[in-house]
Amino acid sequence: MGQQPVVIDPTGADIHGEAARLRELGSAVLIEIPAGVHAWAITSHSLLKDLLTDPRVSKDPRQHWPAWQRGEYHDSWLQTWVGVTNMFTAYGADHRRLRKLIAPAFTARRTDAMLPRVERITAALLDKLAAAPAGEVVDLRGDFAHPLPMQVICELFGVPDGDMRTELSRLSDAIMDPTLTPEQAGQTAVDIHTLLSNLVAIKRENPDDDLTSLLVSGRDDDGERMTETELVDTLLLVIVAGHETTVDLIGNAVHALLTHPEQLELVRNGKASWNDVIEETLRWDPSIANLPLRFAVEDIEIPGGPTIRKGEAIVPSYVAAGRDPEQHGTTADDFDIQRPGQEHLAFGHGVHHCLGAPLARMEARIALPAIFDRFPDLELAVPTEQLVPIEGFISGGYRTLPVRLSSEPATGAESVAGAESVASLPASA
Repeated sequence: MGQQPVVIDPTGADIHGEAARLRELGSAVLIEIPAGVHAWAITSHSLLKDLLTDPRVSKDPRQHWPAWQRGEYHDSWLQTWVGVTNMFTAYGADHRRLRKLIAPAFTARRTDAMLPRVERITAALLDKLAAAPAGEVVDLRGDFAHPLPMQVICELFGVPDGDMRTELSRLSDAIMDPTLTPEQAGQTAVDIHTLLSNLVAIKRENPDDDLTSLLVSGRDDDGERMTETELVDTLLLVIVAGHETTVDLIGNAVHALLTHPEQLELVRNGKASWNDVIEETLRWDPSIANLPLRFAVEDIEIPGGPTIRKGEAIVPSYVAAGRDPEQHGTTADDFDIQRPGQEHLAFGHGVHHCLGAPLARMEARIALPAIFDRFPDLELAVPTEQLVPIEGFISGGYRTLPVRLSSEPATGAESVAGAESVASLPASA
Protein backbone atom coordinates (compact mmCIF):
# COMPACT_ATOMS: atom_id res chain seq x y z
CA MET A 1 0.00 0.00 0.00
CA GLY A 2 2.25 2.75 -1.28
CA GLN A 3 -0.34 5.51 -1.56
CA GLN A 4 -1.72 7.63 1.24
CA PRO A 5 -5.07 6.38 2.52
CA VAL A 6 -8.20 8.49 2.78
CA VAL A 7 -9.02 8.72 6.47
CA ILE A 8 -12.64 7.74 7.03
CA ASP A 9 -14.66 9.87 9.45
CA PRO A 10 -15.03 7.57 12.47
CA THR A 11 -18.26 9.30 13.52
CA GLY A 12 -20.05 8.70 10.20
CA ALA A 13 -21.37 12.27 10.16
CA ASP A 14 -21.81 12.33 6.36
CA ILE A 15 -21.69 8.76 5.10
CA HIS A 16 -23.29 9.46 1.71
CA GLY A 17 -21.12 12.51 1.04
CA GLU A 18 -18.02 10.52 1.94
CA ALA A 19 -19.14 7.62 -0.27
CA ALA A 20 -19.60 9.97 -3.22
CA ARG A 21 -16.09 11.37 -2.73
CA LEU A 22 -14.63 7.86 -2.61
CA ARG A 23 -16.49 6.85 -5.80
CA GLU A 24 -14.89 9.80 -7.58
CA LEU A 25 -11.46 8.46 -6.59
CA GLY A 26 -12.06 5.06 -8.15
CA SER A 27 -13.69 1.65 -7.81
CA ALA A 28 -11.12 0.56 -5.19
CA VAL A 29 -9.80 3.27 -2.87
CA LEU A 30 -7.30 2.91 -0.04
CA ILE A 31 -8.86 4.14 3.22
CA GLU A 32 -7.98 4.24 6.90
CA ILE A 33 -10.69 3.09 9.32
CA PRO A 34 -10.74 3.40 13.14
CA ALA A 35 -7.81 1.75 14.96
CA GLY A 36 -5.55 2.84 12.09
CA VAL A 37 -6.38 -0.09 9.79
CA HIS A 38 -5.65 0.44 6.12
CA ALA A 39 -8.07 -1.26 3.72
CA TRP A 40 -9.39 -1.04 0.18
CA ALA A 41 -12.92 0.38 -0.03
CA ILE A 42 -14.82 -1.13 -2.94
CA THR A 43 -17.17 1.55 -4.28
CA SER A 44 -18.30 0.07 -7.61
CA HIS A 45 -21.45 -2.07 -7.75
CA SER A 46 -20.11 -4.40 -10.44
CA LEU A 47 -16.67 -4.80 -8.83
CA LEU A 48 -18.16 -5.39 -5.40
CA LYS A 49 -20.55 -7.99 -6.82
CA ASP A 50 -17.62 -9.80 -8.42
CA LEU A 51 -15.41 -9.68 -5.31
CA LEU A 52 -18.17 -10.94 -2.99
CA THR A 53 -18.00 -14.29 -4.78
CA ASP A 54 -14.31 -14.26 -5.75
CA PRO A 55 -12.38 -17.14 -4.13
CA ARG A 56 -9.38 -14.83 -3.93
CA VAL A 57 -11.24 -12.86 -1.26
CA SER A 58 -11.45 -14.34 2.24
CA LYS A 59 -13.27 -13.40 5.45
CA ASP A 60 -10.88 -15.35 7.69
CA PRO A 61 -8.23 -13.15 9.36
CA ARG A 62 -6.60 -16.14 11.01
CA GLN A 63 -5.63 -17.51 7.60
CA HIS A 64 -5.35 -14.44 5.41
CA TRP A 65 -4.65 -11.24 7.35
CA PRO A 66 -0.98 -11.03 8.40
CA ALA A 67 -1.65 -8.06 10.69
CA TRP A 68 -4.14 -10.10 12.72
CA GLN A 69 -1.78 -13.06 12.74
CA ARG A 70 0.88 -10.79 14.25
CA GLY A 71 -1.52 -9.92 17.08
CA GLU A 72 -2.41 -6.44 15.87
CA TYR A 73 -5.86 -4.90 16.52
CA HIS A 74 -6.93 -7.66 18.92
CA ASP A 75 -7.75 -5.10 21.60
CA SER A 76 -9.74 -2.84 19.27
CA TRP A 77 -13.39 -2.66 18.20
CA LEU A 78 -12.51 -5.19 15.47
CA GLN A 79 -12.43 -7.98 18.05
CA THR A 80 -16.19 -8.53 17.77
CA TRP A 81 -16.03 -8.25 13.97
CA VAL A 82 -13.03 -10.31 12.86
CA GLY A 83 -12.02 -12.00 16.12
CA VAL A 84 -15.10 -14.22 16.23
CA THR A 85 -15.32 -17.75 14.85
CA ASN A 86 -18.49 -18.11 12.82
CA MET A 87 -19.81 -17.92 9.27
CA PHE A 88 -18.96 -14.21 9.13
CA THR A 89 -15.22 -14.90 9.44
CA ALA A 90 -15.06 -18.28 7.71
CA TYR A 91 -13.55 -19.11 4.33
CA GLY A 92 -14.04 -21.91 1.84
CA ALA A 93 -15.00 -25.27 3.31
CA ASP A 94 -15.45 -23.83 6.82
CA HIS A 95 -17.89 -21.24 5.50
CA ARG A 96 -19.89 -23.90 3.62
CA ARG A 97 -20.01 -26.11 6.72
CA LEU A 98 -21.23 -23.35 9.04
CA ARG A 99 -23.71 -21.92 6.53
CA LYS A 100 -25.19 -25.37 6.02
CA LEU A 101 -25.64 -25.78 9.79
CA ILE A 102 -27.37 -22.42 10.28
CA ALA A 103 -29.50 -22.57 7.11
CA PRO A 104 -32.27 -24.74 8.70
CA ALA A 105 -32.89 -21.87 11.12
CA PHE A 106 -34.00 -19.68 8.22
CA THR A 107 -36.17 -21.90 6.06
CA ALA A 108 -39.20 -20.34 4.40
CA ARG A 109 -41.40 -22.36 6.77
CA ARG A 110 -39.74 -20.96 9.88
CA THR A 111 -39.81 -17.42 8.51
CA ASP A 112 -43.49 -17.71 7.57
CA ALA A 113 -44.28 -19.07 11.01
CA MET A 114 -42.99 -15.83 12.52
CA LEU A 115 -45.49 -13.68 10.62
CA PRO A 116 -48.31 -13.76 13.23
CA ARG A 117 -45.80 -12.89 15.97
CA VAL A 118 -44.43 -9.99 13.94
CA GLU A 119 -47.98 -8.70 13.42
CA ARG A 120 -48.72 -9.02 17.13
CA ILE A 121 -45.52 -7.21 18.19
CA THR A 122 -46.13 -4.51 15.58
CA ALA A 123 -49.70 -3.88 16.78
CA ALA A 124 -48.62 -3.71 20.43
CA LEU A 125 -45.86 -1.19 19.70
CA LEU A 126 -48.23 0.95 17.64
CA ASP A 127 -50.75 0.88 20.49
CA LYS A 128 -48.06 2.29 22.80
CA LEU A 129 -47.23 5.00 20.27
CA ALA A 130 -50.92 5.89 19.91
CA ALA A 131 -51.11 6.56 23.64
CA ALA A 132 -48.88 9.62 23.22
CA PRO A 133 -50.72 12.96 23.50
CA ALA A 134 -51.74 14.47 20.15
CA GLY A 135 -48.96 16.56 18.67
CA GLU A 136 -46.28 15.21 20.99
CA VAL A 137 -42.93 14.38 19.41
CA VAL A 138 -42.01 10.68 19.66
CA ASP A 139 -38.87 8.83 18.62
CA LEU A 140 -40.02 6.38 15.98
CA ARG A 141 -36.65 4.62 16.01
CA GLY A 142 -36.43 4.16 19.75
CA ASP A 143 -40.11 3.39 20.27
CA PHE A 144 -40.85 1.30 17.17
CA ALA A 145 -38.10 0.53 14.64
CA HIS A 146 -35.64 -0.57 17.35
CA PRO A 147 -37.82 -2.72 19.66
CA LEU A 148 -39.71 -4.48 16.84
CA PRO A 149 -36.82 -6.51 15.34
CA MET A 150 -35.24 -6.96 18.77
CA GLN A 151 -38.43 -8.58 20.09
CA VAL A 152 -38.73 -10.67 16.91
CA ILE A 153 -35.14 -11.94 17.09
CA CYS A 154 -35.48 -12.63 20.83
CA GLU A 155 -38.61 -14.70 20.23
CA LEU A 156 -36.98 -16.49 17.32
CA PHE A 157 -34.00 -17.45 19.49
CA GLY A 158 -35.96 -18.04 22.67
CA VAL A 159 -34.24 -15.28 24.68
CA PRO A 160 -36.05 -15.06 28.05
CA ASP A 161 -38.04 -11.93 28.86
CA GLY A 162 -36.50 -9.38 31.21
CA ASP A 163 -32.92 -8.39 31.87
CA MET A 164 -31.35 -10.69 29.27
CA ARG A 165 -33.30 -9.03 26.44
CA THR A 166 -32.49 -5.55 27.71
CA GLU A 167 -28.79 -6.36 27.96
CA LEU A 168 -28.76 -8.01 24.53
CA SER A 169 -30.25 -4.87 23.02
CA ARG A 170 -27.60 -2.69 24.68
CA LEU A 171 -24.72 -4.90 23.58
CA SER A 172 -26.02 -5.14 20.00
CA ASP A 173 -25.85 -1.37 19.74
CA ALA A 174 -22.35 -1.28 21.29
CA ILE A 175 -20.98 -3.83 18.81
CA MET A 176 -21.98 -1.56 15.91
CA ASP A 177 -19.98 1.35 17.36
CA PRO A 178 -16.37 1.45 16.06
CA THR A 179 -15.57 4.48 18.21
CA LEU A 180 -15.43 2.43 21.43
CA THR A 181 -12.18 2.59 23.35
CA PRO A 182 -10.14 -0.63 23.56
CA GLU A 183 -11.39 -1.08 27.13
CA GLN A 184 -15.03 -0.62 26.10
CA ALA A 185 -14.64 -2.90 23.09
CA GLY A 186 -13.00 -5.59 25.21
CA GLN A 187 -15.72 -5.42 27.84
CA THR A 188 -18.42 -5.56 25.17
CA ALA A 189 -16.89 -8.72 23.72
CA VAL A 190 -16.72 -10.34 27.17
CA ASP A 191 -20.26 -9.33 28.08
CA ILE A 192 -21.90 -10.53 24.86
CA HIS A 193 -20.13 -13.90 24.98
CA THR A 194 -21.10 -14.34 28.63
CA LEU A 195 -24.74 -13.56 27.85
CA LEU A 196 -24.91 -15.91 24.86
CA SER A 197 -23.08 -18.69 26.71
CA ASN A 198 -25.72 -18.37 29.43
CA LEU A 199 -28.45 -18.60 26.78
CA VAL A 200 -26.86 -21.78 25.39
CA ALA A 201 -26.73 -23.26 28.91
CA ILE A 202 -30.43 -22.46 29.43
CA LYS A 203 -31.43 -24.10 26.16
CA ARG A 204 -29.21 -27.11 26.78
CA GLU A 205 -30.98 -27.66 30.09
CA ASN A 206 -34.47 -26.75 28.86
CA PRO A 207 -34.70 -27.01 25.05
CA ASP A 208 -37.67 -25.47 23.31
CA ASP A 209 -38.94 -24.87 19.79
CA ASP A 210 -36.52 -22.04 19.05
CA LEU A 211 -33.42 -21.55 16.94
CA THR A 212 -30.96 -21.58 19.83
CA SER A 213 -32.23 -25.01 20.86
CA LEU A 214 -31.98 -26.13 17.22
CA LEU A 215 -28.32 -25.10 17.03
CA VAL A 216 -27.51 -26.57 20.45
CA SER A 217 -29.07 -29.93 19.57
CA GLY A 218 -27.21 -29.97 16.26
CA ARG A 219 -23.90 -29.40 18.00
CA ASP A 220 -24.56 -31.84 20.84
CA ASP A 221 -25.75 -34.60 18.52
CA ASP A 222 -22.49 -34.41 16.64
CA GLY A 223 -19.93 -32.26 18.39
CA GLU A 224 -17.57 -32.38 15.42
CA ARG A 225 -19.98 -30.33 13.30
CA MET A 226 -19.77 -27.10 15.32
CA THR A 227 -17.49 -26.21 18.20
CA GLU A 228 -18.86 -24.54 21.30
CA THR A 229 -17.08 -21.32 20.29
CA GLU A 230 -18.59 -21.49 16.81
CA LEU A 231 -22.02 -22.06 18.35
CA VAL A 232 -21.84 -18.98 20.59
CA ASP A 233 -20.29 -16.83 17.86
CA THR A 234 -22.96 -17.95 15.39
CA LEU A 235 -25.64 -16.79 17.81
CA LEU A 236 -23.78 -13.49 18.07
CA LEU A 237 -23.69 -13.10 14.30
CA VAL A 238 -27.34 -13.89 13.68
CA ILE A 239 -28.82 -12.00 16.62
CA VAL A 240 -26.81 -8.82 16.13
CA ALA A 241 -27.04 -8.84 12.32
CA GLY A 242 -30.72 -9.75 12.36
CA HIS A 243 -31.52 -6.89 14.69
CA GLU A 244 -29.48 -3.91 13.58
CA THR A 245 -30.08 -4.27 9.84
CA THR A 246 -33.86 -4.40 10.25
CA VAL A 247 -33.94 -1.45 12.66
CA ASP A 248 -32.33 0.79 10.08
CA LEU A 249 -34.25 -0.69 7.14
CA ILE A 250 -37.53 0.34 8.79
CA GLY A 251 -36.20 3.68 10.02
CA ASN A 252 -34.56 4.60 6.71
CA ALA A 253 -37.68 3.63 4.73
CA VAL A 254 -39.89 5.82 6.94
CA HIS A 255 -37.43 8.70 6.64
CA ALA A 256 -37.23 8.31 2.87
CA LEU A 257 -41.00 8.34 2.45
CA LEU A 258 -41.53 11.31 4.78
CA THR A 259 -38.94 13.33 2.87
CA HIS A 260 -40.31 12.18 -0.51
CA PRO A 261 -44.09 12.56 -0.13
CA GLU A 262 -44.66 12.02 -3.84
CA GLN A 263 -43.18 8.52 -3.45
CA LEU A 264 -45.45 7.78 -0.49
CA GLU A 265 -48.40 8.89 -2.61
CA LEU A 266 -47.43 6.32 -5.27
CA VAL A 267 -47.78 3.56 -2.68
CA ARG A 268 -51.06 4.90 -1.35
CA ASN A 269 -52.46 5.09 -4.89
CA GLY A 270 -51.39 1.54 -5.69
CA LYS A 271 -48.90 2.65 -8.33
CA ALA A 272 -46.02 1.07 -6.41
CA SER A 273 -45.77 -1.62 -3.73
CA TRP A 274 -44.26 -1.77 -0.28
CA ASN A 275 -41.77 -4.24 -1.76
CA ASP A 276 -40.68 -1.45 -4.12
CA VAL A 277 -40.18 0.84 -1.11
CA ILE A 278 -38.10 -1.77 0.70
CA GLU A 279 -35.83 -2.59 -2.23
CA GLU A 280 -35.24 1.05 -3.14
CA THR A 281 -34.47 1.87 0.49
CA LEU A 282 -31.93 -0.96 0.61
CA ARG A 283 -30.25 0.48 -2.49
CA TRP A 284 -30.52 4.19 -1.68
CA ASP A 285 -29.87 4.09 2.07
CA PRO A 286 -28.60 0.63 3.10
CA SER A 287 -28.65 -0.39 6.77
CA ILE A 288 -25.00 -1.45 6.62
CA ALA A 289 -22.98 1.28 4.95
CA ASN A 290 -19.52 -0.31 5.16
CA LEU A 291 -18.79 -3.83 6.35
CA PRO A 292 -15.37 -4.75 7.77
CA LEU A 293 -13.40 -6.80 6.76
CA ARG A 294 -12.32 -9.11 3.95
CA PHE A 295 -8.77 -10.07 2.90
CA ALA A 296 -6.94 -10.76 -0.35
CA VAL A 297 -5.86 -14.42 -0.55
CA GLU A 298 -3.56 -13.52 -3.43
CA ASP A 299 -2.82 -10.43 -5.51
CA ILE A 300 -5.97 -9.10 -7.19
CA GLU A 301 -5.58 -6.79 -10.16
CA ILE A 302 -8.49 -4.36 -10.37
CA PRO A 303 -9.38 -3.58 -14.02
CA GLY A 304 -8.31 0.00 -14.66
CA GLY A 305 -7.34 0.38 -11.01
CA PRO A 306 -4.82 -0.70 -8.40
CA THR A 307 -3.62 -4.14 -7.45
CA ILE A 308 -4.83 -5.31 -4.06
CA ARG A 309 -1.88 -7.23 -2.66
CA LYS A 310 -2.08 -10.57 -0.91
CA GLY A 311 -2.94 -10.10 2.78
CA GLU A 312 -4.37 -6.60 2.40
CA ALA A 313 -7.75 -5.78 3.92
CA ILE A 314 -10.91 -4.95 1.97
CA VAL A 315 -14.05 -3.06 3.02
CA PRO A 316 -17.21 -3.58 0.95
CA SER A 317 -18.81 -0.13 0.73
CA TYR A 318 -22.48 -0.90 0.20
CA VAL A 319 -23.35 2.76 0.66
CA ALA A 320 -21.09 3.75 -2.24
CA ALA A 321 -22.12 0.87 -4.50
CA GLY A 322 -25.82 1.54 -3.89
CA ARG A 323 -25.65 4.92 -5.60
CA ASP A 324 -23.10 3.97 -8.26
CA PRO A 325 -24.09 5.86 -11.45
CA GLU A 326 -22.38 3.18 -13.54
CA GLN A 327 -25.09 0.79 -12.30
CA HIS A 328 -28.07 3.08 -11.71
CA GLY A 329 -27.50 5.93 -14.18
CA THR A 330 -27.64 9.66 -13.67
CA THR A 331 -30.54 9.35 -11.20
CA ALA A 332 -28.59 7.09 -8.82
CA ASP A 333 -28.85 9.69 -6.04
CA ASP A 334 -32.65 9.90 -6.35
CA PHE A 335 -35.05 7.90 -4.18
CA ASP A 336 -37.36 6.41 -6.82
CA ILE A 337 -39.52 3.43 -5.89
CA GLN A 338 -40.55 3.00 -9.53
CA ARG A 339 -36.93 2.69 -10.62
CA PRO A 340 -36.53 -0.04 -13.24
CA GLY A 341 -34.00 -2.57 -12.03
CA GLN A 342 -33.63 -2.04 -8.30
CA GLU A 343 -30.67 -4.40 -8.00
CA HIS A 344 -28.60 -3.81 -4.90
CA LEU A 345 -26.08 -5.65 -2.74
CA ALA A 346 -27.36 -4.57 0.67
CA PHE A 347 -27.81 -8.19 1.78
CA GLY A 348 -24.58 -9.38 0.18
CA HIS A 349 -24.37 -11.64 -2.84
CA GLY A 350 -23.91 -15.28 -3.80
CA VAL A 351 -22.62 -17.59 -1.08
CA HIS A 352 -22.43 -14.58 1.23
CA HIS A 353 -26.03 -13.48 0.73
CA CYS A 354 -27.67 -12.87 4.12
CA LEU A 355 -29.68 -15.88 5.30
CA GLY A 356 -31.92 -13.59 7.35
CA ALA A 357 -32.88 -11.34 4.42
CA PRO A 358 -36.38 -12.90 4.00
CA LEU A 359 -37.12 -12.30 7.69
CA ALA A 360 -35.93 -8.67 7.53
CA ARG A 361 -38.03 -8.05 4.43
CA MET A 362 -41.06 -9.66 6.04
CA GLU A 363 -40.74 -7.48 9.15
CA ALA A 364 -40.52 -4.36 6.99
CA ARG A 365 -43.49 -5.45 4.84
CA ILE A 366 -45.60 -5.66 7.99
CA ALA A 367 -44.20 -2.64 9.84
CA LEU A 368 -44.26 -0.03 7.07
CA PRO A 369 -47.91 -0.25 5.94
CA ALA A 370 -48.97 -0.64 9.57
CA ILE A 371 -47.28 2.57 10.70
CA PHE A 372 -48.55 4.64 7.76
CA ASP A 373 -52.09 3.20 7.99
CA ARG A 374 -52.24 3.82 11.72
CA PHE A 375 -50.83 7.35 11.47
CA PRO A 376 -51.68 8.71 8.00
CA ASP A 377 -50.54 12.22 8.95
CA LEU A 378 -47.14 11.05 10.20
CA GLU A 379 -44.47 13.71 9.70
CA LEU A 380 -40.89 14.43 10.69
CA ALA A 381 -40.66 16.73 13.70
CA VAL A 382 -37.31 18.23 12.63
CA PRO A 383 -35.63 18.98 9.30
CA THR A 384 -33.51 16.13 7.93
CA GLU A 385 -30.32 18.13 8.41
CA GLN A 386 -30.96 18.12 12.16
CA LEU A 387 -31.12 14.32 12.37
CA VAL A 388 -28.03 12.79 14.00
CA PRO A 389 -26.48 9.77 12.25
CA ILE A 390 -25.69 6.65 14.25
CA GLU A 391 -22.12 6.87 15.54
CA GLY A 392 -19.62 5.14 13.29
CA PHE A 393 -19.05 4.35 9.63
CA ILE A 394 -20.72 0.90 9.67
CA SER A 395 -24.41 1.64 10.25
CA GLY A 396 -26.40 3.68 7.79
CA GLY A 397 -29.17 5.10 9.95
CA TYR A 398 -30.14 7.82 12.39
CA ARG A 399 -29.72 7.79 16.16
CA THR A 400 -33.27 9.03 16.62
CA LEU A 401 -36.20 9.63 14.28
CA PRO A 402 -38.40 12.31 15.91
CA VAL A 403 -41.89 12.39 14.39
CA ARG A 404 -45.36 13.69 15.09
CA LEU A 405 -48.21 11.20 14.79
CA SER A 406 -51.68 11.83 13.43
CA SER A 407 -54.12 13.39 15.85
CA GLU A 408 -56.85 10.81 15.23
CA PRO A 409 -55.10 7.44 14.73
CA ALA A 410 -56.96 4.40 13.50
CA THR A 411 -57.46 1.39 15.76
CA GLY A 412 -54.82 -1.29 16.16
CA ALA A 413 -57.00 -3.88 14.44
CA GLU A 414 -57.37 -1.65 11.37
CA SER A 415 -53.64 -1.03 11.05
CA VAL A 416 -52.62 -4.68 11.21
CA ALA A 417 -55.43 -5.69 8.86
CA GLY A 418 -53.97 -3.27 6.35
CA ALA A 419 -50.57 -4.90 6.72
CA GLU A 420 -51.75 -8.49 6.33
CA SER A 421 -52.46 -8.32 2.61
CA VAL A 422 -49.07 -6.73 1.96
CA ALA A 423 -47.20 -9.19 4.18
CA SER A 424 -48.40 -12.08 2.05
CA LEU A 425 -46.60 -10.71 -1.03
CA PRO A 426 -43.32 -12.38 -1.97
CA ALA A 427 -40.21 -10.28 -1.45
CA SER A 428 -38.46 -9.26 -4.64
CA ALA A 429 -34.82 -10.30 -4.69
